[in-house]
Amino acid sequence: MSPKIFPAPAKLNLFLHVTGRRSDGYHLLQTVFRFIDFGDTLSFTPRADGQIVLTHPLLGVPPEKDLCYRAARLLQTATGTTQGIDIKLEKRLPLGAGLGGGSSDAATTLLALNQLWGTGLARPALMELGLQLGADVPVFVLGENAWAEGVGEKLVPIALPPAWYVVLVPRLSVQTAEVFAAPELTRNTLPVTMSAFSGGQSAGQFHNDLEPVVSARYPAVAQHLKWLKQYGDARMTGSGACVFAAFNTEREARDVLAGKPVEIEGFVARGLDRHPLHDL
Repeated sequence: MSPKIFPAPAKLNLFLHVTGRRSDGYHLLQTVFRFIDFGDTLSFTPRADGQIVLTHPLLGVPPEKDLCYRAARLLQTATGTTQGIDIKLEKRLPLGAGLGGGSSDAATTLLALNQLWGTGLARPALMELGLQLGADVPVFVLGENAWAEGVGEKLVPIALPPAWYVVLVPRLSVQTAEVFAAPELTRNTLPVTMSAFSGGQSAGQFHNDLEPVVSARYPAVAQHLKWLKQYGDARMTGSGACVFAAFNTEREARDVLAGKPVEIEGFVARGLDRHPLHDL
């Protein structure tokens, strides 16, 4: 049987505010997730023996910790299906980059296998499963750019204007847990409203609260930000390490990227209106 191929796009956090902390230690956030047309690719080949096989496992990641494997096993358990799958992951999104690569891979696995296995779960049920895998997984299952609150699971679809992004990729991996545990992290940013964001009011009030922590601990992130801020309102996505800036046209974005120093790596991506698997 020939494999079925599905995309797993990256996301950007257009801003990320930490507004509080729950008694269980989880942080309360406000953010906007935007999908971009750059990401990983997953290939799935059904098998009848119930086994879940990673044909190209990630180096140093045991299967039981791989998010694709965990997503497939979770769907198996939740639905009682006896079917199995071969999963091939073509990885383009670096780990610890703030682009949501692992979460996107997990969401694509849930969406694809729900179709290939015929398990028939509705999107809200798949989003609930996704939340067990990580706070960012539900937005990829939802499939729409979204305003997010809570720990990132309270999602409201949001319309975003067209944009092209320059995304710079420092050669390092940021540990999200370390950043959120940092004593110097600001955890009391005043909540903002979706209408203020959509209206472009006081654009300066939207930022990434994790950025100062990461910039201080990872000088390369600060250096990438400093360079990109010459050309626009650059900021970090997620807990880093990647940084980005938005531009109105592809030409503007590509001209900026073309002028980067040789030691800086990056790419240009278009902002998507919705996830490519939205209608799956």
